Amino acid sequence: MSAQLTTIVLDCADPRQLAEFYRAVTGWEVTASGEEYAYLGNGGIQLAFVKVEGYEPPTWPSPAKQAHLDFQVDDVELEVKRLESLGATKPEFQPGGDDWTVLADPQGHLLCLVG
Repeated sequence: MSAQLTTIVLDCADPRQLAEFYRAVTGWEVTASGEEYAYLGNGGIQLAFVKVEGYEPPTWPSPAKQAHLDFQVDDVELEVKRLESLGATKPEFQPGGDDWTVLADPQGHLLCLVG
């Protein structure tokens, strides 16, 4: 027997804000939302955002292990500029060289853009 991954859940301070950011990143639609949660999907795996009181974003770089999302894009430089205009930030520490670019979403979750 095997399990099917259906949703990746990110803790956050403001689920609706984060869902709107990732809606702009992915083009997926918000499928459900309330004060404490928001879901985003396109019929496959969903992203969910759950409100956590006192949420503290991860630090970067950090020796602590943490998860992040990777996104394949056509033009990394152009997408970095677009996501920065939506509230993402580009940390100074960029370990990927020309292979990928690390960003932080508006609530501090890390993501990588790969060309």
